[in-house]
Amino acid sequence: MRVKKMLAAGMAMTMAATMALSGCSAGSKTSGTAESAESSSATGETTGKSEVKKPEKITIMVNGTVTTKANNRDAFEKKWEELTGIDLEIIQPDHDAYFDVLGQSFASGPENWPDVIILNGSYYTGYAEEGALWDMTEAWNNSELKASGRVKGEDVIEATKLNGKLYGFPNARRGGCLTYVKKKWLDNCGLEAPTTYDEYLNMLKAFTEGDPDGNGVNGDTYGVSAAGLVGAKGGDPSSNYLPEFYQDAQPNFALGEDGVWYDGFTKENFKGALERLRDAYSKGYIDKETLTNGTNDCRNKFYEDKFGAFTYWAGTWATNLKNNLEANGKDGELIPLKPIKEVGTYEEGTAPVWAITSACENPEGVFKYFIENMLDGGDMQMLWSYGVEDVHWSTKAETILGNTYAEGEFHTKESIEKPGTQYTKQHLDPTLAIVTWDNDPGKNNVKEEARVSQELFNENSHAAVIIPSTEAMATYNGDLTTLKNSIVADVVVQGLSIDEAYKRFESEGGAEWSKLIVDSLNEAGAAK
Repeated sequence: MRVKKMLAAGMAMTMAATMALSGCSAGSKTSGTAESAESSSATGETTGKSEVKKPEKITIMVNGTVTTKANNRDAFEKKWEELTGIDLEIIQPDHDAYFDVLGQSFASGPENWPDVIILNGSYYTGYAEEGALWDMTEAWNNSELKASGRVKGEDVIEATKLNGKLYGFPNARRGGCLTYVKKKWLDNCGLEAPTTYDEYLNMLKAFTEGDPDGNGVNGDTYGVSAAGLVGAKGGDPSSNYLPEFYQDAQPNFALGEDGVWYDGFTKENFKGALERLRDAYSKGYIDKETLTNGTNDCRNKFYEDKFGAFTYWAGTWATNLKNNLEANGKDGELIPLKPIKEVGTYEEGTAPVWAITSACENPEGVFKYFIENMLDGGDMQMLWSYGVEDVHWSTKAETILGNTYAEGEFHTKESIEKPGTQYTKQHLDPTLAIVTWDNDPGKNNVKEEARVSQELFNENSHAAVIIPSTEAMATYNGDLTTLKNSIVADVVVQGLSIDEAYKRFESEGGAEWSKLIVDSLNEAGAAK
């Protein structure tokens, strides 16, 4: 579903106001409006040029990257409210359904819009193009956080701007995905870590046709799985999840070295990616349920030893994967692969953002007390990074899962949702921080496997370029993406020929939509 369709009903009555990014709506979930210095001196709260009134309530819609109900979100919410004196309402759909539910909320009208949402990829640029997001550029420029000198990732913030305007705040680097391989599986198959596509494919063959898990049965495993053939929802590049097959091809829009935008789906090298995917899928090397998998499905299958190669997040997730394998009684030693020769480098995507909707009555107050406050270098950053004391972390003398800690030694608690594992973080990943935090109690707690994988990724990755927001993008890209995904599925799963696939792309309007978007991107670039 494209963003324009999702917003159409909700925007119809308020288009003029929202396109002007006025920051006000009768349907706001916050109390109070921003006041001038003359009228609000009693608050004593300032951010640069003007004083800001503290909201009474803030409503947020979040995905599973924020502490979930299963991990005692109630304790998190209670602590946040204690620290701020503000009522916090959290709306949290299932992680894999987040963008669908968000779209339904926006389509139902501004009176139902939350104050704050998490966005990334084309959702961020699409909602911004539709006027659904508040321009926080001035709030950021005048913020105490920016003036503090603690921000070390201003390049990440600058990379998030659309036509020079900031419509969402990245509270951390994006990071990215690399491919993990189970070492025991390699050993059982007599293989070394692959460095080329041929070696990678041979590994998948052995993982699928042999007995890599050592249970005495051949053919009850497969090589690789992913959350969809063309990436997860939210704008993550498909190459992040199946990079060895995509290699130098991608289905999305990209900026060439000549400074000209193009649609990767229309390039000859994408046909090669389709052929590689179809071949591996037909041989059973790729999980047959990849088309419908969610990220949680993939993780659970990996923990159950159903497949051996998994492209997932570097850093903290290396520890999470290891811990969950071991909690399932499996061998947890993983090898993070350097990108194979044909891939060259992994991609670090553009960072997800916290955005304030244009239906929010007091966006300045929400920016100051919710977004800026998240990186305060104190109790609030502690909460967002590690959670609640004696729920998610502790400094008490105790033994957890065989690990003994002295009194005063910071450590994380056993996971409520996944017993048998310890937490590594909550929402904020300290390994991806964009601000200095001298008093971070967990800075020495980063596990070796997390450090190694993050360093390997950093040394072998390139930064993605954010795709500009244009009217053509907002109008056509949703339908275009749906068509591309359907065509990829037909080729890979159903065995449709490449020629027939691209005939369908032409006949169903894909080529026309693609050209309109490419032209708009290049016109926007020329106008800057």
